Amino acid sequence: MAKDDKDDKEEKKEGGGKKKKLIIIVAAVVVLIGGGVGAYFAFFASSGDEGAHPEPTPSAVIVGEAITVNLADGHYLKIAIALQTTTDAHEAVDTSKALDIVISQFSNLEVAELSTNKQREAEKAELTEKVVKAYTQEEHEYVMAVYFTEFVIQ
Repeated sequence: MAKDDKDDKEEKKEGGGKKKKLIIIVAAVVVLIGGGVGAYFAFFASSGDEGAHPEPTPSAVIVGEAITVNLADGHYLKIAIALQTTTDAHEAVDTSKALDIVISQFSNLEVAELSTNKQREAEKAELTEKVVKAYTQEEHEYVMAVYFTEFVIQ
């Protein structure tokens, strides 16, 4: 019996040594893989910004004339906008496209749809998106923002 206990202890010691070796090997593999992945991202992977164009730089603000738009139920909206141009716009931007978009977007809206700041800001965000798209050619943005300079509901 004493001999059997001694053999069991030696097997446990050998098993413990094998487990330690396995843990060390696994840890080394994990460190090497992590280092390889880190090196790949640091040296070989593109950042994804190479194809994207840089943020436009603000330039002059072009103020448009005030126009009156018919709302639903016999109400009117007197609105004037200003366009924040970019440095890509080498000449003065004509506001007629933007005013046409304003008329299309705001015509026949109800007063309730424009009565809160949240609703006006939502309409402004949609308008800005449409105007920026209308003034973008070949990945050059000529307008980057739309400002309300007058907004009167009657």
